[in-house]
Amino acid sequence: MNKIPVAVLGGTGYAGATLCELIDRHPAFELAFATARTPGEMLSSDATVIPVLPLDEAPLESARVVFSALPHGVSAPWVERAKAAGARVVDLSADLRPGSGAVGIPYGLTELARDEVRDADVVANPGCYPTAVLLALAPLLRRGLIAPAATISATAASGVTGAGASPKKELMFAEVTDNYRAYGVGNAHRHVAELQAMVARHGSDADLVFTPHLLPVARGILATTIVPLTEALSDPAALWRADYRGEPFVEVASTPPSLRDVVGRNVARVFVTVAANARRPALIVISAIDNLLKGAGGQAVQNANLMLGLDEGAGLPR
Repeated sequence: MNKIPVAVLGGTGYAGATLCELIDRHPAFELAFATARTPGEMLSSDATVIPVLPLDEAPLESARVVFSALPHGVSAPWVERAKAAGARVVDLSADLRPGSGAVGIPYGLTELARDEVRDADVVANPGCYPTAVLLALAPLLRRGLIAPAATISATAASGVTGAGASPKKELMFAEVTDNYRAYGVGNAHRHVAELQAMVARHGSDADLVFTPHLLPVARGILATTIVPLTEALSDPAALWRADYRGEPFVEVASTPPSLRDVVGRNVARVFVTVAANARRPALIVISAIDNLLKGAGGQAVQNANLMLGLDEGAGLPR
């Protein structure tokens, strides 16, 4: 079988390295090259040597699919170059997502946008936090059940790989271990624009207040989202079960999920319950994902599979 040549721009960051691992195990993909700030060689699991090239020397014309795991603000021009070279492109940066000012680029939250992804040359892969929160909100957004002018509160905690591989004092072991803290406080985190744009795109005028936290673990996201409703729901989980029935990478749970349920898997696990002892009807939705898989590289491969007409789950851990 002739495999499809695939490239990863930014292949030595956490998301890029995850992509390289997934491509190495993919039954239809072959990693043609990766780029990095420090070029050299990278060994795949079968001891195949993969060239790691400087970004400016990337032979984009040799890849049928290009994953861009370049930093925010750097990626968009390279997406255009890869597209011009004839490749399909999945961009993992924030450059082309909703709220960025970019237009006409499908937003690859796969379960909500399969038709758009299938026909796309370029897909904006969602952020890790928005993936967890929006999969939790989607059944309510689709039905217009979020109260008018409501404030949705999303609090999410991530492992430190979500902050990237660049060395920073606040991510050192001594700073993170035995600790738990909020950051990006004030509803000014990078993902807020993406989240609010997607809420508005579904016709809701609700505000969304997002507060991220840093967990002393390597990977995983646990998000708790509180949603005011237009009316009380006697069996709210039924909406999630109906919308995600048959979805290979979304699990509707009967108990709150934990990181152990999802780390190492390309899945989102979602739990919903009524907020008791509140004056107005509201739901509490808890969702968990692996930030490097369903929140980054895994979802990118899921989208690329669709773009190429392959089995959506090819090469992905479940």
